[in-house]
Amino acid sequence: MPSLLHFGEDDLLNCRFAVSSLWETQEAVRTLDRPARHGYHAPWLRRMRAAAAGLDLTPLWLLMPLRGYSPDWLGPPPLGPAASFEEEIAAVRAADPDVARRESARSLADTPGALASPRGRAMLADPARMVRELTDLLEQAWHTLVEPDWPRLRALLDADVAFHSRRLAEVGLGGLLPEIDRRFGWRSHTLTVEVGGRHERHLAGQGLVLMPSVFSWPDVISGFEPPWQATLVYPARGVGGLWTEAAGRTPDALVRLLGRGRAAVLTALDEPAGTTALAHRLRLAPSSVSAHLTALRDAGLLVSRRYGHQVLYERTPLGIALASGGG
Repeated sequence: MPSLLHFGEDDLLNCRFAVSSLWETQEAVRTLDRPARHGYHAPWLRRMRAAAAGLDLTPLWLLMPLRGYSPDWLGPPPLGPAASFEEEIAAVRAADPDVARRESARSLADTPGALASPRGRAMLADPARMVRELTDLLEQAWHTLVEPDWPRLRALLDADVAFHSRRLAEVGLGGLLPEIDRRFGWRSHTLTVEVGGRHERHLAGQGLVLMPSVFSWPDVISGFEPPWQATLVYPARGVGGLWTEAAGRTPDALVRLLGRGRAAVLTALDEPAGTTALAHRLRLAPSSVSAHLTALRDAGLLVSRRYGHQVLYERTPLGIALASGGG
């Protein structure tokens, strides 16, 4: 049965995009438990095997049923459009132990044998300790599994948000949602999400958070309950090229696709660079390079960041995949 989210007029004005390093940490942990379902992340899994062996992630896995409820206290929707991991983990650490116990018991019941297991019983017997220990474990997982690659992950997520924000302005929410994922349907101010398990909610003016995710692929995730703002998690664009390394030359296919100038600019961005540096390196006019950079950024192949008075451009993972001849 599909999940249903009902929108009023106020809800349409309160929709926003967000990214979450805490969410990616949660889903990276989940990916380690089910590697066969995440083929795109095989290079990351191979690289993380030794580091992950030093973490005992079993308590977290107990609260991540294959089908069923995962506790909101442990993986809440993001606090804002770009909250830091430190801000997000502080919110988890401040969870009410009674709420954590109630939600965790519900989650453990959805994992066969977890509720009666020694660890499951111990967690529920001392929920304050459970909150402390699982928060500490999540923090270790962030530093070990996700933080080293966060600039790359963040570039992909930012590119997705930039692309879909532009599409939202062009086609509206009802036009955008089916574009984001074929499992989203829109009719008469109701969003239908074709995921396992029925969930129905009237948003009551709170609106919706749309959150791209790297490690949630291939799933879409909904079902956050009040008081949390409704959140819809979907696979970010370009995940297929996330772990692809760039090549050392401009592929002929890329020249045919983008044109020689834009292909040269994209290929030259082995590391973040500004317009002037690229123009000097490629022996092109700064105005031409600037135009190419804008076009590539608008296509989701680059992101730009301001550092003081300088704007630096870097490839998104989708841009990396194209520059290497992958994707």
